[in-house]
Amino acid sequence: MTEQTERSRPGPDRSARGPVVGARPLGEVRSWPRSFADRLTAPLPGVRGMTRLARERGMRPNAEGLRGVHRLPYAPEPLPEVTDGSLAVTWAGHASWIVRIGGLTVLTDPVWSRRILGTPARVTPVGVRWEELPKVDAVVISHNHYDHLDAPTLRRLPRDTPLFVPAGLGRWCRRRRFTCVTELDWWERAELDGVRFDFVPSHHWSKRTLTDTCRSLWGGWMLDDGQGRRVYFAGDTGYGHWFEEIGRRYPGIDLALLPIGAYEPRWWLSDVHTDPEEAVQAYEDLGARAMAPMHWATFVLSAEPVLEPLARLRTAWQRAGHPRADLWDLPVGGSRVLGH
Repeated sequence: MTEQTERSRPGPDRSARGPVVGARPLGEVRSWPRSFADRLTAPLPGVRGMTRLARERGMRPNAEGLRGVHRLPYAPEPLPEVTDGSLAVTWAGHASWIVRIGGLTVLTDPVWSRRILGTPARVTPVGVRWEELPKVDAVVISHNHYDHLDAPTLRRLPRDTPLFVPAGLGRWCRRRRFTCVTELDWWERAELDGVRFDFVPSHHWSKRTLTDTCRSLWGGWMLDDGQGRRVYFAGDTGYGHWFEEIGRRYPGIDLALLPIGAYEPRWWLSDVHTDPEEAVQAYEDLGARAMAPMHWATFVLSAEPVLEPLARLRTAWQRAGHPRADLWDLPVGGSRVLGH
């Protein structure tokens, strides 16, 4: 079997798995399988793929592609005022959002560090200074890659901060003395002060060391305030059938936070990172009211020109005929409020 055939072979179809009834207890310590490799949508690249990537040296933009670094959108502003019935989001950069929902302040994949392992320093500063954050009521983590799970940032938090993490990642958090760590499998949920945290599938994988490939799960989060407000945080994902399934199970999504960057070369990254056109298709599959792009303009992780993701997204959005007002293409540090 060729490498291309191996990479295109679909993983197991788990769309028939029903949602778990009821919320899991906060801080529950659970046992998990040793590996979640059976959840992969496509097999991970093998030796030939790694060899080709090294030969092509195709994981960074060329000089022309880097020339737009100084024009990346960065416009920090004070956090907006919110009322109990409002949903507000602020993009701190990459996949880090400050989501204010149901009276809670929730951080998604918080990375406030200037550098992460194996990657050049961030090309835009963090959009919100740590000292300017309101009290953090909860943190959601999509998976354990270094650009989404940043130990130095988590160390800034009080150890009693509730963490919502994928199955298998609880031990890592508890070793760092966090006392309220809730691990969830796909389609499971937990609740905190009336806000629901549902863990949903994504087309991705996990790895943090040489020996822990797929030892913890990966996914996105659906936040629901219980009063009709829903925001979907996709984390890191390729395009595939899960978006339609998530939209079916969670109708009426107000806002989808979707990744648009780190997609070239496609032969290497298509299984695990959406490109801008696929992000628009994912938005349509979800049936969301609005979309906010992320996972670009912060770290140089792949070969596409640094300004290309947003340009392609806007073009695809216009071609699809979606209302311009429903594309929340915020600068790093920008905010939007969705009222009643």
